[in-house]
Amino acid sequence: MSSPAADTAATTDTAATTPLPPLHRLPFTPAQPPHPTTLPDGTPAWLVTRYHDVRQVLGDPRVTRTDLHEVGAVGALSDVAANPASLFNQDGAAHRSLRATIQKAFTPRSIATWQPLIADAVQQAVDAVVAAGPPADLVTALTRPVPFTVTARLMGLDDTGPERVDEEQLHRWGLAVLAQGGDAAEDHSGAIAEFSSYTVELMERRRRDPGDDLVSRIVVAADQDGSVPEESLVHLVCGLAASGNESIVGILGNTLAYLLGERPDHWPRLVDPDITERTTERLLHFIPLGDDEATVRRATGPIELGGATIPGGAVVAISLGSANRDPAVYSDGLDADLDRPLDAPTLAFSSGPHHCIGAWRVRLELRESLRRLATALPGLRLTTPLEQLSWQLGSTTRSPAAIPVAW
Repeated sequence: MSSPAADTAATTDTAATTPLPPLHRLPFTPAQPPHPTTLPDGTPAWLVTRYHDVRQVLGDPRVTRTDLHEVGAVGALSDVAANPASLFNQDGAAHRSLRATIQKAFTPRSIATWQPLIADAVQQAVDAVVAAGPPADLVTALTRPVPFTVTARLMGLDDTGPERVDEEQLHRWGLAVLAQGGDAAEDHSGAIAEFSSYTVELMERRRRDPGDDLVSRIVVAADQDGSVPEESLVHLVCGLAASGNESIVGILGNTLAYLLGERPDHWPRLVDPDITERTTERLLHFIPLGDDEATVRRATGPIELGGATIPGGAVVAISLGSANRDPAVYSDGLDADLDRPLDAPTLAFSSGPHHCIGAWRVRLELRESLRRLATALPGLRLTTPLEQLSWQLGSTTRSPAAIPVAW
């Protein structure tokens, strides 16, 4: 759901026991004026880390993703980050047209109808955890099934027709689309081609017989617009299904690991909806989606930024994590009171034209999951130390491979 970063990547595509730090403990470059740096692949770049500098550069039309699909990364890039047809790699008129297509589907009215759907998916998973009794693994019981159920229902993939998918199938396709790092020779093309073929057929069926699902809304909006290339539309639908599913799996897993592993005192407080809402915002703000240090752009002309001049043609590395920890803007960090409102709007979902289109869903799904799980199980606790959790790697996201709990 967040814009894929393209500097550093995970190193394997299987669950591992490598002693990696939890994402909330990752170090970030301190906020400082823009300055030259070198990306992991040796590319020279300008690093932007301060909050106001990051907001300015992300909103500057002279900053583009053009020709950067292979810049900055070590190892294979995910398809969503490398494919020129991706929304993430569109700029200017092409990006505005594709973005407008999505905005027509994400109307306030449609989002309002989807909110009960998300709450119901979360409650079903929580009820199943309680009914099964301890011990439990929250990955298999909650962090994977909840995003899958929401994705399948939103996109109309949960009926008995030919478009029906199961959790394992969507997970496999999502990992292929989001595969990053590891062995660059590893071939995910088969799974990606299978996913694309499925999506093309799905879109054709929705054109013939549109419903009230997200895919129908997107296809109808794109056809009315008439300027969206079919390849970009297919990639958009694939990306919404893959990123919307796998990114939220990671977000749920990493926030639960932090809360149960380091803030168990705060867990029972999440029964209060207001506390949960503020906690959700702080968790999304301070816990990154993956290990990436920065997302890269190119300056098409000279840019005056934070007292420096970034020359035209230069690669710009933008650190959202550093900006979200800028002491000039945020007076405290993740270890402060989780009920305290943020001092400024978060950049966790980026800013400007590429602000994450699924931010509403991420917030709602995390908020509902935390509040409903804490209400049902106020004594929930980890049964494995945080430092001993294994990780699902090889994607643009990193999350616990298992979260063993009891109550």
